[in-house]
Amino acid sequence: MTDPFSSPGAKAPPKPFTTTEGHRPVRSFVLRQGRFTEAQQRAFDQAWPRFGLDYTGQRRDYDAVFGRQARRVMEIGFGNGDALRFAAAQDPSRDYLGLEVHAPGVGRLLNALDVDGADHVRLYHHDAVEVLANEVAEGSLDEVRIYFPDPWHKKRHNKRRLVQPEFARLLVSRLAPDGRLHLATDWEAYAEHMWDVLDATPGLRNRAGARGSVPRPDWRPQTHFETRGQKLGHGVWDLLYDRC
Repeated sequence: MTDPFSSPGAKAPPKPFTTTEGHRPVRSFVLRQGRFTEAQQRAFDQAWPRFGLDYTGQRRDYDAVFGRQARRVMEIGFGNGDALRFAAAQDPSRDYLGLEVHAPGVGRLLNALDVDGADHVRLYHHDAVEVLANEVAEGSLDEVRIYFPDPWHKKRHNKRRLVQPEFARLLVSRLAPDGRLHLATDWEAYAEHMWDVLDATPGLRNRAGARGSVPRPDWRPQTHFETRGQKLGHGVWDLLYDRC
């Protein structure tokens, strides 16, 4: 069966995943120039060949990448990588894929993985939509995690939010039949938006019931984004969906 989300050899995602303003595509992220240290640059120079995956736009054989058959977890937008590093250390039986567009965070995690010797982790420095659409096979992910994505809280920017109906359908297609989707946010309006999208997405079942959330699971450590949000008086919502 032809995968409706794939575009063999393509270097850009299929049209459903971008909206346009004139001729400019609208993405869920903006590349901000952060401080890139010498250590992070060394990480790209020295650790990327071991832990990095260059985007090719072609279906990826992850069994060959990791040298084994194992269930796979993908974290989208891992930031500085604290949650991904923690999870990989606690759960060496599964293989981990991390996606992040901001280079300083990728460099930081590369250094950490090198220290840990975490050969069951690979990183992409690329747009998650393109990776999912073009490199990840249908039904090949045990779990997808999206922690504290940019809430794009201004109404005129809501269209930039990562969690949108088409993206949700893409996630469902990549999850295994017994797969799991875990999201966390400290913006109530974004939690409401996630419920609007995900509770209505065929193939997903909210483990806590319609418009429900769960306590922070043990596999997700409290991140600095969460701590910062709590200091600002924000709540935190963990949303857990099963592929059905």
